[in-house]
Amino acid sequence: MEPEAPFRGQIFSVTAITLAIKQMMEGVFRGVFVEGEISGLRQASSGHIYFDLKDRDALLAAVMFKWDARKSLAELQDGLQVRVFGDLSCYAKQGKYQIVCKSVEALHKGNLFLEFEKLKKKLEKEGLFDERNKKPIPSFPRRIGVVTSPTGAAIRDILSVLKRRCPNVEVILAPALVQGEGAAAQIAQAILDLNALSPAPDVLLVGRGGGSMEDLWAFNEEPVARAIFESKIPVISCVGHEIDFTIADFVADLRAPTPSAAAELVVQNAEGVHNHIAQLQKRLFQAVSLFYERAKARVELAVNSRIFKHPELLTQEKEQRLDDLTLSLETALEKQLTQTETRLELLSQKLQALSPFSVLGRGYSITRNAEGKIISRVNQTKEQELIFVQVKDGMIRAEVK
Repeated sequence: MEPEAPFRGQIFSVTAITLAIKQMMEGVFRGVFVEGEISGLRQASSGHIYFDLKDRDALLAAVMFKWDARKSLAELQDGLQVRVFGDLSCYAKQGKYQIVCKSVEALHKGNLFLEFEKLKKKLEKEGLFDERNKKPIPSFPRRIGVVTSPTGAAIRDILSVLKRRCPNVEVILAPALVQGEGAAAQIAQAILDLNALSPAPDVLLVGRGGGSMEDLWAFNEEPVARAIFESKIPVISCVGHEIDFTIADFVADLRAPTPSAAAELVVQNAEGVHNHIAQLQKRLFQAVSLFYERAKARVELAVNSRIFKHPELLTQEKEQRLDDLTLSLETALEKQLTQTETRLELLSQKLQALSPFSVLGRGYSITRNAEGKIISRVNQTKEQELIFVQVKDGMIRAEVK
């Protein structure tokens, strides 16, 4: 016969039941050691450290407050196998149990970390990380391909940045799972699909938002690494947060710390050009305004001058002087006119005889190339070159056969 539950039928508030669990845990599990692998490590701005301890079948939240963290000698990182000492407690605000760590002792690196290092060394040896294989990122992309989850925060961040900084750019989303079983295959296939488009995108953004090492693991798998390396389109990886590094980051042509940072990187040159144009427009407007003001001042000065009000003063003496010069000129001209006409007739006849147009009139022609240079020999031309043949009454365009 089962013993009767002591609180059967009683009504508790959420706070009361949570505090009861907290007191029970803190009263029983004090000063315990727990071994597990660190995952999801993060340090708050307060200095407190939060992470999860996991093994093959379960996960336990952990916190290490800054005053204990300062005394710890272990360099914590995701994938590190550790033994922690502390008290089990319950964080009532979120209703979750956790271990409050007083100390942490590093044992060895976890399985995921070892797999990461093994693949990293293999691909590095094959040259997948070599800087000589990195493709340049285009300065002014018109089409941007994105490989990520269609429902995640990453695509929203990317679209928000691109809309704000370069609204005319075209974005092509190749949706894929970014964690869990089958994610790596979908990511690799999405990269392949974008490369097959015609016209293809100018650059690819491949990534997702932050998470634990397990959440980001698809970007540490070999199919994704090889798809990025074999992509004919430059790839920018943008996986997780700034502190997260994946195999994809090492293979990609450029790494961005976050998806939104990747969007900013890919259009930064275009935005710079837009800003430069705006500055030039501003300077042009200022220059035109200054020119207008100066011209206006000069016009006003001229309009108010004595000469402008009595323009005849400018011409009276000059008109009289002109009459004198005209009379002298007419006299001299009459004397020279006959001699000049005779000389002009002789010169005209000589010029006519020397003119190339006279030669053209006799059936000859002048051939020039596209630069206007005269062609006098066959070896000065080449096949399919456009040449121009001048005859008496016009120009003939011809192609050398």
